[in-house]
Amino acid sequence: MDLISITQQRYDSAITLSVIVPYFNEVDVLPQLHARLTAVLDAMPERCEIIYVNDGSDDTSLQVVEGFRSTSSIVRSVSLSRNFGKESAMSAGLEYSRGKAVVIIDADLQDPPELIPQMMAKWREGFDVVNMQRRERHGETWFKRQSAAMFYRLLNGLTKSAIPENVGDFRLLSRRVVEHINRMPERNRYMKGIFAWPGFHQYTMQFDRDARFCGETKWNYFKLFGLAVDGITSFSIRPLRLATFFGALIASGAFVYGVVIIAQTLLWGNDVTGYPSMMVVLLALGGIQLLSIGVLGEYIGRIFIESKQRPLFLVDSVKEKPAVMIFNTMEKRA
Repeated sequence: MDLISITQQRYDSAITLSVIVPYFNEVDVLPQLHARLTAVLDAMPERCEIIYVNDGSDDTSLQVVEGFRSTSSIVRSVSLSRNFGKESAMSAGLEYSRGKAVVIIDADLQDPPELIPQMMAKWREGFDVVNMQRRERHGETWFKRQSAAMFYRLLNGLTKSAIPENVGDFRLLSRRVVEHINRMPERNRYMKGIFAWPGFHQYTMQFDRDARFCGETKWNYFKLFGLAVDGITSFSIRPLRLATFFGALIASGAFVYGVVIIAQTLLWGNDVTGYPSMMVVLLALGGIQLLSIGVLGEYIGRIFIESKQRPLFLVDSVKEKPAVMIFNTMEKRA
């Protein structure tokens, strides 16, 4: 092995910061993201790497990423074999990261890369997780902001793990937190809950989230509802207990009401109640039964998926461009 290869190997092995960027059909925003991200990382003393995870894009996003030039940071492109979803793409990025600290950031530039040095400062103070809490959410409708706030309150009310409210995927994780997450075997992944589950020393930093740089969000309300269901069922069995509670409550109420009807009939006589009231009771009972069956089905479906033990993702290709080493004028410490 020649001297250049040995030097490059030592340089790559001392990575301090890994930045993970999952993306799906973001061809218009990726060049601007890379420019801003590399400008931030080039100004930092740590040795860094950028991991772009292609979640099965069907536009030219992958070609754009593979054409990026590396500066003082390693640029690694991980392309999945198809669209596995953002949760799986982030899991792939964590698997391929090598830094002592790992930052996850969206590709749409709603999360400013310029905040990464502040996050690293908190990591150097000893925090294992730096949560980026959105103080303002520009570019989002009132309904989306209110529904998100209601979801977080509901989720924290149902789960035992404290999941930070209004915190997205933009955050910093220490290496030991990443290793614990990588060892989790579960297939149904709600990453916001998984990021919070290990615990350790956490710090929450507030910031104003920008609107999308360009393009449209890939998360419609139907997908957001599915993500909310995943979050609740992945971290709580209380919906099952609530179904049991309501079933017991209704059964008890029906028994008491039946005793009252029998007593009224024996003592005073009673006319036959009307058809509308009977239909209301039947429809209410049927609705609660269907809801309970649906909740039960969600959990059974997750058990079925977990039992198959399929991998979270399949990797089609991995390409890497080494960092440009300028040892005389901009030496980066290990």
